[in-house]
Amino acid sequence: MARWVRFEEAGVLGFGTLEGDRIAVHEGDMFAGAKPSGRTLALTAVKLSTPCEPGKMVCLWNNSRGLAAKMSLKTPEEPLYFLKGASAYHPTGVPIPRPKSYGGRVIFEGELGIVIGRRCKEVSEADAPGYIFGYTCVNDVTAFDLLNKDPSFQQWTRAKSFDGFGVFGPAIATGLDPEKLAVRSVLDGSERQSYTAADLFFTPHRLVSLISQDMTLKPGDLIACSTSLGAGSMKPGSRIEISIEGIGSLSNVME
Repeated sequence: MARWVRFEEAGVLGFGTLEGDRIAVHEGDMFAGAKPSGRTLALTAVKLSTPCEPGKMVCLWNNSRGLAAKMSLKTPEEPLYFLKGASAYHPTGVPIPRPKSYGGRVIFEGELGIVIGRRCKEVSEADAPGYIFGYTCVNDVTAFDLLNKDPSFQQWTRAKSFDGFGVFGPAIATGLDPEKLAVRSVLDGSERQSYTAADLFFTPHRLVSLISQDMTLKPGDLIACSTSLGAGSMKPGSRIEISIEGIGSLSNVME
């Protein structure tokens, strides 16, 4: 197992693996044979970036058994998803900006994220693990009051794609069994979400298979598996932490 991060050092972007409180710097392509450079850096000496730069971020709706039961939603026959704009991508440790054009509720949603490692098109569920690079923590931030503001059109893209609303990291962990992972969300020191991958209607491997039937997934693309019970509002000054054992803690303050 390894935990991959990207970082800024003196304005230059690099990447490597976490080893305790240090980063083993690597060279090449993270997804295609990266090699250690022999250099290490203290984690405190760099600024963490998002651990990859997805070409697209695919986010699931109604993929939680618990939330579906609460909202009286039917079991979906196939994955229901939308895309976030790339300008929404945001790393751990950096405040989440509040949109100046929006004054309503802003919601946190703690989720498991799947990072694709190989070009993936029309793959089977059995073969899907071979196309997954690893897993990360996701906070799928939402301008909740925009979703149904116009009764003629649900505004998923706008509500989900404000700058800073696609928070993920701090690392991509490889070698994990997604069926054993648990997501925990803590708002200002109070636990708000705690659920396992067993809550998902579509498991990570099945999601990769089914979404790859619709569109080609490429190295670095990110699939956010959907949130569960307990997602809620963030206020200015709130600290939200999304953590998954083996990956780490994604921690941000809402501006």
